[in-house]
Amino acid sequence: MEGCGDMTCLDAELLQLPELSPLACQTNPDFGQKLFEQWLSLPDANRLIIVVPGCYGCAGVIMHCSLPFGWLLSSSSPNQETKNRLSISLLFDMPSIRYLVGVKKVTSLVNDVKAGVPLNVPGNSSSPRATASSPLPSMFPAGSAPPLSPRSVSGSPRITKLRAGPSNLGSSLKVTSEPVKEPIPQFYFQNGRPPANELKEQSTFRINQFFYGHADGLQIHEFKLVTKEICKLPSFFSTTLFKKIDVNETGSITRDVFVDYWINGNMLTLDTATQIFKVLKQPDLKYLTQEDFKPVLRELLSTHPGLEFLQGTPEFQERYAETVIYRIFYYMNRSGNGHLTLRELKRGNLIDAMQYADEEEDINKVLRYFSYEHFYVIYCKFWELDTDHDFLIDKENLIRYGNHALTYRIVDRIFSQIPKKFTSKVEGKMGYEDFVYFILAEEDKSSEPSLEYWFKCIDLDGNGILTRNEMQFFYEEQLHRMECMAQEPVLFEDILCQIIDMIHPENETYITLQDLKGCKLSGSVFNILFNLNKFMAFETRDPFLIRQERENPTLTEWDRFAHREYIRLSMEEDVEEASNGSAEVWDESLEAPF
Repeated sequence: MEGCGDMTCLDAELLQLPELSPLACQTNPDFGQKLFEQWLSLPDANRLIIVVPGCYGCAGVIMHCSLPFGWLLSSSSPNQETKNRLSISLLFDMPSIRYLVGVKKVTSLVNDVKAGVPLNVPGNSSSPRATASSPLPSMFPAGSAPPLSPRSVSGSPRITKLRAGPSNLGSSLKVTSEPVKEPIPQFYFQNGRPPANELKEQSTFRINQFFYGHADGLQIHEFKLVTKEICKLPSFFSTTLFKKIDVNETGSITRDVFVDYWINGNMLTLDTATQIFKVLKQPDLKYLTQEDFKPVLRELLSTHPGLEFLQGTPEFQERYAETVIYRIFYYMNRSGNGHLTLRELKRGNLIDAMQYADEEEDINKVLRYFSYEHFYVIYCKFWELDTDHDFLIDKENLIRYGNHALTYRIVDRIFSQIPKKFTSKVEGKMGYEDFVYFILAEEDKSSEPSLEYWFKCIDLDGNGILTRNEMQFFYEEQLHRMECMAQEPVLFEDILCQIIDMIHPENETYITLQDLKGCKLSGSVFNILFNLNKFMAFETRDPFLIRQERENPTLTEWDRFAHREYIRLSMEEDVEEASNGSAEVWDESLEAPF
């Protein structure tokens, strides 16, 4: 029962009457009073005992009721008797509560309160550490007060928030076991996940085999098998890995030093991309630069059987390594800032290309990044345009590319450095790296880097969409060139309809980069706008080229272009040698069989 002003209300949950609504009790106080009096008259009420507020070291609270009369001995003010309400805590008289003494039956206590008899109850008993000097007498003998329940931190059940839902207080008190809290296993490791014991033992066994008989350690020329067989990295990483481990530059790596780096350093459990990233990058950086790839490519040039013929020409070795690096960053460094992140490395196909280059003796079969024939085509194309051979080309040089295939307007956009900032420090000049980016974008417009390159060129206002006016601006020069060549001109309105049919943009009033990336014919759109030769080839649709594309669907536009150009350039070189009076070449290749 709980006092509500001058009335008495019943807490239905504490009386174990779940079918009785608390609201009904509050709105019918007379009913609650009668129900409480009837409860006091029951025989079971005599089996209940009372404990003064604060002494809750017993099993648990069964009922908490307050009478609207009597005296309250507050635990917070032990010497102050307040005319308020008497808080009574009722508990079952269970055999386990053997340490309770001086208890009263509920009915006799209620009668004493109504008669105004002073209560002999403890004062400040809210703490188990109450001293004997308390001004109020204690119901328990000195030193025999039960301890507080470990589940109660407040010392008083009136402060404890009652639980919602059905109560179990009507039943015998039970010791409930709380669920065992299982610790969450560690899932993040700053330096990588440690290897499992089985994997660690297997790797240690193999390491012992390779280092057996080498108490002083392995030298750099003996480290290649360890790189390939244990670390599972390309063999041309051996020098770079050796120097990464041999931080003191002793010239040899012992078994313990290698185990400490590869196993204890958790390199064993990392994926191949992360291993290569950690081996190549500088300790104070979180990305790879172009310089980080040069040691690896120098070892590739010195050890790969398909590149042995370049060992007598160190200048071309350097150009080959630069071209490979430029191609890597063109395709993989999508941000274009020269900082290749681990995420970009994982998203690309460089790791597979490196593994393939390490296994394949014919370097020209490694079409991604490492093909020497592709380097040869790029370098010869640049050399043809660079008439003064200062390793720089200007607008007039670039306009001759592809037999004057490009328009002046698109060349102006390239030299305005809209799609890519030039690495050359000379104003109005394009360097070799800039040309590599240009030729890869021009000859393979199906790749995403190429689409992004040319989209920036056509997007005059840089708002991320290509409008009718922007496309018409570039097509006007194409139309003029067709008229000069006595070609039947195609009006822009017809061209625009053709472009919309090819791309199927979400909004037909403009074209976005996402629209272009979702269409296989996007490259032809750019050819229509600024490359006349490829535009005319697209209109004629050579059946032979179409059949070639269907026969080799894995080849990109760049692969097909580089193959055709390499054959053409090699034939021109043979003819040039023959015309220079090389009798040996003439006799073997050009002499008639009869």
